[in-house]
Amino acid sequence: MQQLHGNLTGLSASDKQLLERIYRRRVAPSEVVSEELGAFLGQVSTTVKRQVGVLIDRAGQVTHVIVGDHQKLFLPDLGRARAGRGRLRGLRLVHTHLHGEPLSRDDLLDLAKLRLDLVAAIGIGRGGRSERLYLAHLLPPNPNGELWRELPPVLLHQQEVVCDELIPALEDEYQKAAQAAAVVDDGRDRALVVHIVCTGEDARTRSEAQNPTARVAELRELCRTAGLQVLDVITQKRAQLDPRTLLGKGKLDEVVLRALQYDATVLVFDKELLPAQARTISDTTTLKVIDRTMLILDIFAQHAKSRDGKMQVELAQLKYTLPRLIEKNTMMSRLTGGIGGRGPGETKLEINRRRARERITLLQRQIDNLSSERHERRKMRRRRALPVVAIVGYTNAGKSTLLNTLTRSEVLVEDKLFATLDPTSRRMRFPDERELIITDTVGFIRELPQDLVNAFRATLEELSEADLLMHVVDASDPAMEEQRRSVEKILFELELADKPRLLVYNKIDRLDAEGFASLPFDREAVALSALEPETVRPLLMAIDQALQLSPQRRYWVGWPGCAEAVDDATSEVDAEDGAGEVDAVVDAEGLEPT
Repeated sequence: MQQLHGNLTGLSASDKQLLERIYRRRVAPSEVVSEELGAFLGQVSTTVKRQVGVLIDRAGQVTHVIVGDHQKLFLPDLGRARAGRGRLRGLRLVHTHLHGEPLSRDDLLDLAKLRLDLVAAIGIGRGGRSERLYLAHLLPPNPNGELWRELPPVLLHQQEVVCDELIPALEDEYQKAAQAAAVVDDGRDRALVVHIVCTGEDARTRSEAQNPTARVAELRELCRTAGLQVLDVITQKRAQLDPRTLLGKGKLDEVVLRALQYDATVLVFDKELLPAQARTISDTTTLKVIDRTMLILDIFAQHAKSRDGKMQVELAQLKYTLPRLIEKNTMMSRLTGGIGGRGPGETKLEINRRRARERITLLQRQIDNLSSERHERRKMRRRRALPVVAIVGYTNAGKSTLLNTLTRSEVLVEDKLFATLDPTSRRMRFPDERELIITDTVGFIRELPQDLVNAFRATLEELSEADLLMHVVDASDPAMEEQRRSVEKILFELELADKPRLLVYNKIDRLDAEGFASLPFDREAVALSALEPETVRPLLMAIDQALQLSPQRRYWVGWPGCAEAVDDATSEVDAEDGAGEVDAVVDAEGLEPT
C-alpha cells in the first residue's frame, strides 16, 4: 500500500481509500498532468474538501500523494536527491485549488526552495470540475534576477507545455551556468550575509543603523578570514527582532530566494541566533546556517596552533554548541540496545549532551591548570623585577607587527582577523640596563562572544599582571573610534579599566596629511607605523617615561621622518620561558629625549 502524506487528520477510511487510488494513475512524460488525472484530483479534492496534490517523476509515475487543508499543502521532506548545482529535482508538483485561484506565493516558494521541475495548480470550478491549469517553472540565472516564470493559464484539455522538452532544456541552461561559474569558482563556500539592525535597542545601535558600513565591512572581513566567499549582503532594519526567525518570515523567504539565485551554500547572520531561531531558520532552508559567534569560533579553530589555544577554542565551541544539540533525525532518537543497554536507557541525544558536559568539565580543569602554570611564570618575572607591557587592541590593528619591530622578532603576522591567539612574550633592554617584557595578546572585536572570553580568561590573565597596557589602534580604519571604544569596554568587563594605558595610533603610513591632522590628539597618544622602524622611537621614549616613577608623564607624537632613526640594534635569543615562548633581547640606544 502506498503512503499518504500531509494532513490526514479527520479523514475517513473511504476518503483514504479514494486518495490511495491516485497512485494507480499514470501520466505521459510529455504531459504536465493527464486530463483523466486532473479530473480525478478535482473529484477527490471536492470530496475531502481539501487541497490534494501529487508529485510526478519524469517517467510519469506518481511518487507522492499529498493532502493539505482548504488553503495549502503540507509537502513531505524530499531529501537532497538530485538537488546538486545545475540540476532540478526531477519531480513536478500538481495540486488543486478549491476556489479556482492561481498559484500562490507559497507554491512559488516551494518551486524555488525544492528546485522542482515545475509546479501546477488545477483550479476547481462549480460542481467540482477541474477547469484552468496554472503553471510556473524556474529560470536559469539571468540579468533580471528572475527566479521563475508563470505561464498564462490554459484549460486542462488544452495544455501546450511539453515536459520532456521543456525540462531538459532548462536543465541544460542550468548546467551551462554552473560550468561558467565553476571557471571562477575558487572552491570556497559561497555565503550570503544577513545584517540586521534593531533600531529600537539603544543609542549605539541607532547610530549603527545610520551607518552600517563599518559593521558590514567587518563581517565581510570575518567571512574572508574564515575562507568564505561573500556573494551579497542583505540588510534589514527592524524596530524589534522577530523572536522566531530574527528577521520575519517574509524577509526570511526573500533571503532564501536570494541565496538560491546566487547559488549560495551558507547563510551568515550578523546577530547571534538563539537555539530556537537557528532551528526555525534551518527548517526553512537546506543551506548551512551560521551566526557571527559561530563564525568567530571557526576562525579561532583554524588559527589555534598550540595545545593551550586548541583547548580554549574547543571549550568555547562546546559551550556554544551544548544548548544547540537537537535531534537531527530519527537516528538520533533511537534508544541504545544490547546487553546493559536494554530498557528505557538514554537516547543518543542525551548521550551526546552528557559527553559534551563531561568534556567541558575536563577542559575547564586543564585550563585551570594552565592558568596556574602561567601564574608561576609571572611570579618568576616579578621576583626578577621585570616590568611587563601588554599589547592590546582590536583584531588586525597591527599588534604582532609592532612586537616584531620593537624586539626584532619573527612572530607570525598575517592580514587576517585573529591571526594571533596565543600570547607571545619577548624581553627588551633599555640603555640604562633596565629590562622589560612585552607581551602580544589575542585581538578583541566588538561584541566578543562571552564563551570565548571565559575560555581565554587564562590567556587574558596576562593583562592583569601587566604594568602598562599598550592600546594599539588602527588609525587608517574609518571605524577607529568605535573599535577603540569596543576595546575599552572589554577591558572594563575584564576589570582592567584602572590599569595604566598608552594609546598608540598605528598604520599612519596609510594616512595623508589631512587624515593625520584629523586624528584625535586631544588625548595623550603616540602615532607611528609599525612597518617603519624610524617612527617607533617616540613610542620607546613614551614606554620608558611611563614605566618610570615620575610625577610627570609625557607622550610623544611620531610621524615618518620627524624623529631620528633608531640606532641599529642587536638581538640575541635567550632561554625558553615556558609554553614555547622565547625571549628576544634588544638593546635600544640613544633614546634619551632631546
